[in-house]
Amino acid sequence: MRYDPAYVKIPYPGGDVPAGTGVCTDEVIRAYRAVGVDLQKEVHEDMLHNFSAYPRKWTWLAWHADTNIDHRRVPNLMVFFSRQGETLRITNRAEDYTPGDLVTWDLGGNVPHIGIVVDKKSWISGRYMIVHNVGQGPKMEDVLFDWKITGHYRYFGPRS
Repeated sequence: MRYDPAYVKIPYPGGDVPAGTGVCTDEVIRAYRAVGVDLQKEVHEDMLHNFSAYPRKWTWLAWHADTNIDHRRVPNLMVFFSRQGETLRITNRAEDYTPGDLVTWDLGGNVPHIGIVVDKKSWISGRYMIVHNVGQGPKMEDVLFDWKITGHYRYFGPRS
């Protein structure tokens, strides 16, 4: 897989960037899509009704929601998960992070990143692994505490 953060026009709803490309957010989007949740649609609908809740810095100073990119930006997902899911405490205790949890980090220099906790444990640390893409394609690694954690969320899909 090639790491590619480029703006791409994609269908809506259910759109995705070309197979073999993507960024960290695309790993989360694809994981949710596999269980029937379309984050492209969910984020877009929330942004349509609550655009001012989302950080303008990360919407390229846009004046409206954009179905092609908004769900692919970590800061937008952070707002969405905090509004529509559950915001959990950030701790330094590995046992507080369980499969399905979403974690965001600052990679340094205010570069946001996101991954999802999975149900496989590291044989070295005993911690649950993280599926993420930090520029070398999707990986499952023991990276929970490798960077400064900026968010911890749980989201089970749209509220009924």
